[in-house]
Amino acid sequence: MASVYLSLGTNLGNREANLNEAVAMIEKRIGSLSSVSAFYQTAPWGFESENDFLNLVLACETKLSPESLLQETQFIEIELGRTKKSNGSYSDRMIDIDILYYEQLIVETPRLIIPHPLLHLREFVLAPLNEIAPLFLHPIFQKTTEQMLSELKNSSK
Repeated sequence: MASVYLSLGTNLGNREANLNEAVAMIEKRIGSLSSVSAFYQTAPWGFESENDFLNLVLACETKLSPESLLQETQFIEIELGRTKKSNGSYSDRMIDIDILYYEQLIVETPRLIIPHPLLHLREFVLAPLNEIAPLFLHPIFQKTTEQMLSELKNSSK
């Protein structure tokens, strides 16, 4: 079993229901949950919208390979109403599921990059991740979640 961290976000429809349904589907189809953060309400990142996001981060144990995990998260997104994946431009969405970490693996393929290449720049990811895994060490930066969150907050002052 591999420990994985996923980030979930939604800014359309019943946001709490969207997240709760996605978490239930992840537990059923990907693996048992180790921990789930609280919900975090945040402004959109990378685009303008009147709709704030609701985000969370969860940890689960899975038997899926990184590629299979990506495929399953994309199936869940589609089943929950996601119509398109961001390709450099962001927009409102029913659900977004990003793979943050897969153990300490570093993966770089045309379809998948782990750890998530932008997680250290996103407070809406780092804050809930810090709640459930403050001492998790980023395998490339060799910094804990707590350190990356502190650096991000200090750099935005």
